[in-house]
Amino acid sequence: MIQEAIREQPVPATGGTELFHVIDPRVFERRLLDELCDLTTQVRTVAKSYAGARLLQELLLNRRAMFHFTQPSTRTFLSFNNACHVLGIRTSEIRDPSTSSEVKGESFEDSIRTFSSYVDLIIMRTHSPGRAAQAARLMDTIPRPVPVINAGSGSDQHPTQALLDIYTLDRSFSERGGIDGKIIGMMGDLKRGRTVRSLCYLMKNYADVHLVFIAPEQFAMQNDVKHHLEEHGIPFRETEQLGKVLPELDALYVTRMQSEWDKADECPAVDFRRFSVGTKELRMLKPEAIIMHPLPRGPELDPAVDMDPRAMYWRQERNGMWMRVAVLLKIFRMESRIQDLDLESFAAQHGDKPLVS
Repeated sequence: MIQEAIREQPVPATGGTELFHVIDPRVFERRLLDELCDLTTQVRTVAKSYAGARLLQELLLNRRAMFHFTQPSTRTFLSFNNACHVLGIRTSEIRDPSTSSEVKGESFEDSIRTFSSYVDLIIMRTHSPGRAAQAARLMDTIPRPVPVINAGSGSDQHPTQALLDIYTLDRSFSERGGIDGKIIGMMGDLKRGRTVRSLCYLMKNYADVHLVFIAPEQFAMQNDVKHHLEEHGIPFRETEQLGKVLPELDALYVTRMQSEWDKADECPAVDFRRFSVGTKELRMLKPEAIIMHPLPRGPELDPAVDMDPRAMYWRQERNGMWMRVAVLLKIFRMESRIQDLDLESFAAQHGDKPLVS
């Protein structure tokens, strides 16, 4: 069990709907979430034309970003990297710790100060929890602070994944009253799955949401998240019986078993077939419900599910790039350049050369 003392601690938000560091989902309020969702959709609309793509790419041509990804990543790295490219941000990276001066004994703090000397943004993904918050606190003490984005810290938090998950839920339920009032199931390794942990923290912003945790006892949601839900009056229940709750769910968020965090072969000791989705489970799911997964997937999600219109995980993945574009615009205070556009007029004027978005 991860000790509470080393969990990410919230870095205070700047107030209102502004962003600087993006470290912990607990600082996000409904007004900011709604603005980010709206901005994400606006950006996608603008990007559908060549003129719009050029407009976006010129917004942050004078900015540079550093990727400090010392934990393996496919989706998060590519998503952030391409979000930077959409906005014209130049990128550099350290993905192998052996190429960093930390192998020579340089302290973590000195490495971060070095990064901040060359770039305007640091995006971090680490095996250890707390590192992004540590970097953000350091930045707040120096004359030229740069924003820090937590792109995954240990098995603890993944705030931008939670933001893209909120966007996927909001977009999927746009004709059904949004996220408010929905029953959302979260299934799999909830103990060590940072995506579901972070998403739970954002649920305080939505009315009458009910959560259902579906997991083996050994991998149940941890108490810190449950205490947060209780503190904010968010009802939840726990079960190991997927079939009993599946017909009532509006969304099922499936996660894989996080075997990389095993210390004594915990995963092989559990039969996870009861916590999987295939064609049988599809027949039990509401016609208007959705299935999400942060990917990569394992046997918990049959590829046969991909063709079902309720499968949202590939859209969820693409939503991630556009939500991260919106986050970058907010951090650099450039969102008004998109929000102030007359999108109908822009689309009418430049829609003759469409791009896929």
